[in-house]
Amino acid sequence: MFTTTNAFSGFSVNDIAAAKTFYGETLGLAVTENSMGFLELQLDSGATILAYSKPDHKPASFTILNFAVDDVEAAVDDLNSRGVVTTIYNGGEMPVDDKGIMHGNGPDIAWFLDPAGNVLSVLQGS
Repeated sequence: MFTTTNAFSGFSVNDIAAAKTFYGETLGLAVTENSMGFLELQLDSGATILAYSKPDHKPASFTILNFAVDDVEAAVDDLNSRGVVTTIYNGGEMPVDDKGIMHGNGPDIAWFLDPAGNVLSVLQGS
């Protein structure tokens, strides 16, 4: 019978070690490596997301993971202090401010890249 109880998502990366460092040390997620060599990213919600190595990896052209936060400005400042660049769309692609935050087109949101070039975001919400 179909069920969503144990559903999970996944995405590819080109370097498992770099992804493990970024998601575990830079972002502070609980990260383990399973017996197949995939990373299991544990979210505070209890959800698990897989990151797997793919030799011909091409970064996703869309946001693969959104982190809803209470205060986007504070989250961006925190990410920037950790070395994460949130100004990936500065230069006209998106109407963002100097920190890379888009205001007024839905929830406030800022995008950033993982080491494999995949797009992630922090956005206002809970």
